[in-house]
Amino acid sequence: MQTIDQALERLKSSPFRARFHLSAREREYARQKGREVILSHAADFIRERLAPAHPKNDGRQTPMRGHPVFVAQHACACCCRSCLEKWYRVPQGVALSPARQEKIVALLMAWIDREMALPEPPAGGRTRDKK
Repeated sequence: MQTIDQALERLKSSPFRARFHLSAREREYARQKGREVILSHAADFIRERLAPAHPKNDGRQTPMRGHPVFVAQHACACCCRSCLEKWYRVPQGVALSPARQEKIVALLMAWIDREMALPEPPAGGRTRDKK
């Protein structure tokens, strides 16, 4: 089983996953709400949108931007059940246990913490690089 640091390093090797970064607006939202509120949101989003065995709109349930947790979900390949299966061998069609949900939330929060520690993006910066 890989650690959070190992997972984050592995995600950096994916050009798609490595493109995600918090926008200035998402960073400001995270600062205003505080870490505990963002953590609560992450737990709620995972429980409601990812944990069911067959999530509603699976594959399209996570917006690409608008909330720090949504961006983190895409950056960490925790946006849908097919990404969870591909990246973490979490089988589709089986509800996520509370322990697995906690691990996903911990990964998302570690990614957000790292993003928040980075220098501010330039004004008008994007959440993802264009290619």
